[in-house]
Amino acid sequence: MKHRIGETALTVLGPDGRPHADRAVTVAQQRHDFAFGNIGFDFVELVGGPAGPARSGGSERLGLDVLGDAWLGLFNTATLPFYWGGYEPRRGEPDTRRLTATASWLAERGVTVKGHPLVWHTVQPDWLLGLGLDEVSTLLKARIRDLVSGFAGLIDVWDAVNEAVIMPVFANGPNAITPLAWDRGRIAMVRMAFEQARAANPGATLVLNDFDLTSAYECLIEGVLEAGIRIDAIGLQTHMHQGYHGEERMRHTLDRFARFGLPLHLTETTLVSGHLMPPEIEDLNDYRIPSWPSTPEGEQRQAEEIVRHYRSLVAHPAVQSINYWGLTDDGAWLGAPVGLLRADGSRKPSYDALAGLIKGEWWLPPTEMRTSADGVVTVRGFFGDYTAGGAAFSIRPGVTAASVTLGDQGTARIGAEDVGAGESELTPARVNRPV
Repeated sequence: MKHRIGETALTVLGPDGRPHADRAVTVAQQRHDFAFGNIGFDFVELVGGPAGPARSGGSERLGLDVLGDAWLGLFNTATLPFYWGGYEPRRGEPDTRRLTATASWLAERGVTVKGHPLVWHTVQPDWLLGLGLDEVSTLLKARIRDLVSGFAGLIDVWDAVNEAVIMPVFANGPNAITPLAWDRGRIAMVRMAFEQARAANPGATLVLNDFDLTSAYECLIEGVLEAGIRIDAIGLQTHMHQGYHGEERMRHTLDRFARFGLPLHLTETTLVSGHLMPPEIEDLNDYRIPSWPSTPEGEQRQAEEIVRHYRSLVAHPAVQSINYWGLTDDGAWLGAPVGLLRADGSRKPSYDALAGLIKGEWWLPPTEMRTSADGVVTVRGFFGDYTAGGAAFSIRPGVTAASVTLGDQGTARIGAEDVGAGESELTPARVNRPV
């Protein structure tokens, strides 16, 4: 984990600008630099207002207090739904207001917001069917520009193209994007999406995302890069409804895609807490059953595996982001018990297990330290944002020194309710006393 942890010599200054010698100061982590994410689909209705033509999440039973507290207690990055068929089910009537309200609510709470997806062949509006390829292309380009420019500053991370490997040959239902991809080609589709999005917001982080983690995806990435198309991150989906992949398989997968020298985003991660999907199922979407309950045995397995999975991902230096695909079982994809909360809102062991990492072992809780004769404490912790006596500072790669100035009131303690609870197994801080 050395690549995730930094050490900063923090000089604590008083209002007069002089170092505070031999002074108690409370240091606390506020945020991880690493993107620990989850989908925020439920919040579209809870924050944005009553459901439109298409539901975005599983918020029927649980309210904003339950979901909001659980979500914000663990995660710092939210993925919001911009599926064309859900966002603009009627031509010219996009769901801008609700998505803007939801993204703003999250951003106000310090959450980085990501949009998913700009281009995908599934969840398409019916009104696209029957249009000519050129018109579909024109409409798709306009959609990309409108979304990326319209949400710039609020949403600056996008899954630009989702599942391009299968896109030209997708045969599980009619849509207007597959014929366009067949006609233009995969690389041309990727170029169009990334260039349109880049022009709309040059500062955006644009991700190429796929569930197909075979060599076919590697070949596509090679072709995209050889064509001079700039992608900012490689998205890897790991929906493990048929069982945990294991550390060795995941490490091999990460190494294969890390060779491109781009950050890896684990965009869609799930582990079930019930029975596993039969291994002979090739397309996960084909497994439809009336009920898929969570079980005590499955919940214990999920908790153990989520710790193993996150440890292995965070340990890999190429991984920049992990996005879990669902907070609650209510409304989960395929009806699977993949949530960290049960359908009634109660927390599964997996929630507490993940909290033990993100807000425990990998987190610096409020910790009282004492400055040296020079007014310095050395703070060691995961890269991210911190406070000392209520004043902000950061631990970043390559930054070895920082300073904070305390006000006239002295040390302002930050309560556990503001920074998250949990004990740290790091040696997070020590007093720096020069010899």
